[in-house]
Amino acid sequence: MGSTVLVLGAGISGHTAAMTLRRKLGRDHKVVVVSPNSNYQWVPSNIWVGVGRMRAEQVWFPLAPIYRRKGIEFHQAAATVIHPDGDGSSPRPFVEVEYTEEGRKGQSGRIDYDWLVNATGPKLNFAAIEGLGPEGFSESVCTYGHAAHAWQSLQACISRMEKGERQRFVIGMGHPMATCQGAGFEYALNVAFEIRNRGLQDLAEITWLTNEYEVGDFGMGGAFVRKGGYITSTKIFTESILAEYGIEWIKRAGVTKVEDGRIRYETLDGGLHAIDFDFAMLIPAFAGVGLKVLDASGADVTGEYLAPNGLMKVDADYAAKPYEDWSVDDWPSTYRSPMRPNVFAAGIAFAPPHSISKPFESPRGTKIYPTPPRTGMPSGVIGKVVALNIVESITSGAESLRHKASMGRMGAACIVSSGYGLVHGMAATMTVFPIVPDYATYPEWGRDIGYTVGEPGLAGHWLKHFMHYMFMYKARGLPFWSLIPE
Repeated sequence: MGSTVLVLGAGISGHTAAMTLRRKLGRDHKVVVVSPNSNYQWVPSNIWVGVGRMRAEQVWFPLAPIYRRKGIEFHQAAATVIHPDGDGSSPRPFVEVEYTEEGRKGQSGRIDYDWLVNATGPKLNFAAIEGLGPEGFSESVCTYGHAAHAWQSLQACISRMEKGERQRFVIGMGHPMATCQGAGFEYALNVAFEIRNRGLQDLAEITWLTNEYEVGDFGMGGAFVRKGGYITSTKIFTESILAEYGIEWIKRAGVTKVEDGRIRYETLDGGLHAIDFDFAMLIPAFAGVGLKVLDASGADVTGEYLAPNGLMKVDADYAAKPYEDWSVDDWPSTYRSPMRPNVFAAGIAFAPPHSISKPFESPRGTKIYPTPPRTGMPSGVIGKVVALNIVESITSGAESLRHKASMGRMGAACIVSSGYGLVHGMAATMTVFPIVPDYATYPEWGRDIGYTVGEPGLAGHWLKHFMHYMFMYKARGLPFWSLIPE
C-alpha cells in the first residue's frame, strides 16, 4: 500500500515540496496539498504590483488546475490541529482542517497522512501593533491583494503631488522584530523611482524606517561584499543607494503604534518618537498560523512541537546561550521534527534557533532587531530538500536524511530592483555565502568573499524581470520545469 504525504501550505516552500514529491514518487503514493488560498503567488513581484507596474493577475495563478494535471490532491482549507498519534478511534496520524472554498466554507474535515510537511508560512501579525496594516492606517505588499491596495493609496498621493501638494512617505518595518528588510527596501526604491519618473521628487519626502542596527543588515547581520574589485560593507552599499534616491533613513527603530497619519516608534536608546505620513507601507512581524498539536488522548502538546511564536521546532539547537556562543551548527539541516520522524517543517514555518543579526534591547526592555529572513530562494531549497528525503525514505523503506540545507551552509541571491522596463531602472544584485555568517571557516569576513558580491546596474534589473517569468513558468509545472533551480 502506498504512502500519503500531506503538505500544509502552497507557498514557495510548500509548492516546491509538493511538485518535487509528485515528480519523484510513483502514482501508488499520494501527494496531498492543503492551502487556505486557492492561488499560488510569486511574492517577490508584489513590489511591482504595489507601484502599478504589474497587475495582481500577473503574479498569481489558480492552484487547482496545476495540481489536477500533476495528480496532486488539493484541498482549499486551513490546517487547524495536528494529531501526530491519531486519536481514540485510530492510531493513524491526521490533520484537522477547516475549508475556505466557496460552497464548503466553514466546514471541517480530517486528512490522514503517513508523512507531514508543515509549510504553512507565516501569519502576518498586524495585530501585534495597534493600527498596523490595511485594516488600520498603513499599507502592505505581503500579498498581491495588499499590494494592489497599496497602489491605489500611492496613486492618490501622486495625484495630490501633481496638484502641488507636498507628501511624506514612510516605508519600512512595522514591528521592532520584523523581517523582510529587503522587500521593504526594494519597495522604497520603487516608490522613489515612480515619483522621480513623474518629476515630482521636489514634492516628496521619503523615509526608510527600520529596526536594523545599521541599514544594510537585512536580518543577516549585514555583510561585507565584493564590489568593483573592492570590499565594502552592506551598510555603505545600502546608504549610498538610499542617498542616490533621495531617501532619508531612521534606524534602530521599533514601531509601537500606527495612527491616522502618524507612526509612533521607540529607538534603541529608549527614546520615544513620532513621524507623520501621508503614505506608509510597513511590513508586519511574522508568527505561526495558529496550529495546535494534540496527542492520542486529546491532551494539548503544542508546546512540545512548536515554539512560543507558533513556528515548528526542528533539528536545531534551541538552547539559550550568549550571542558570542552562537554557531552555524545551531541551524537545522534536515528540518525534521525531533518529536516525530515523519514530520517536517519547511520555509518560514520552521522556528529559527536564534536571530542572525545581533540582538539588542532598549532601556525600556523592547527588543529591536530583525528576525531571520527565510523567504524566496532559501524557502524553495528547503522545500525541495525535505521532499527528497521523504521520497528516499519511502522508496528505500529506510530512513534517509541524506539531503541537507542548512542556512549556515547555503548561499542566497537577492536582486533589489527599482523601476520597470528594459532601459529604465536599476537593480542592486547581492549574493551571500553562507546566509548565516561562519567566522570559524571565514574568520575575516564571516562569509566566502569570492561568492559574496554586490553590484548595482541595469543588468541586474533585466535579470529580475527574467526571474519573474522563469519562476512563474517553473511554478506552473510546464515542460522541463524541474531543470530551473530554486
